Amino acid sequence: MTTAFDEVLHAERVTRLGVGDTTRPVRVVHGLDGIRTDVAAEQVLATGRSLWQRWCEHPAYRPHDLLLGLDAGGIVPTIALAWASGSQYRLAWKVNLDLPRKLVFHEPHARRLEVFAYGDFTGLRVLIVDDEITTGLTLANLVEALRAAGADITGALCLVEDTAGEGRQLLERNGVPLCVLTTL
Repeated sequence: MTTAFDEVLHAERVTRLGVGDTTRPVRVVHGLDGIRTDVAAEQVLATGRSLWQRWCEHPAYRPHDLLLGLDAGGIVPTIALAWASGSQYRLAWKVNLDLPRKLVFHEPHARRLEVFAYGDFTGLRVLIVDDEITTGLTLANLVEALRAAGADITGALCLVEDTAGEGRQLLERNGVPLCVLTTL
């Protein structure tokens, strides 16, 4: 019998069509993104529990005050982790709104480069969540923006680490531990 955790572990690189020169030509597809198969609510919660357990057992584990998920792929894992951990969350969006206390960072391999995180992060211990990491550039840009806003980054959690890039190494150079469910 296949479990929700096993489905998340199935990840693959898929060629993206119709992208420009600055956009990565490959996308990581996994069992929680709802692209290849339907996703049951139980699978979302089981995945959140698995990732939360993995983080709690990580040697660099530190408590956090807030989960911060990234627009698109990071939304579902962030909500799953919030349910599993009882944590509060915010989401960074590719929507520029007329709101105060706005952080701007860049997703360098995307069509729309600017991403916005709203609210006061001063003194908060932030745990970043995304669905996958390859180059680590987006997460490194977010870490820099959060630190400039006075946040303490406790770690980054991703469902999939695509080892075709050097995302883990980039985060480690920035002093941010990475915790993942699976590697590709």
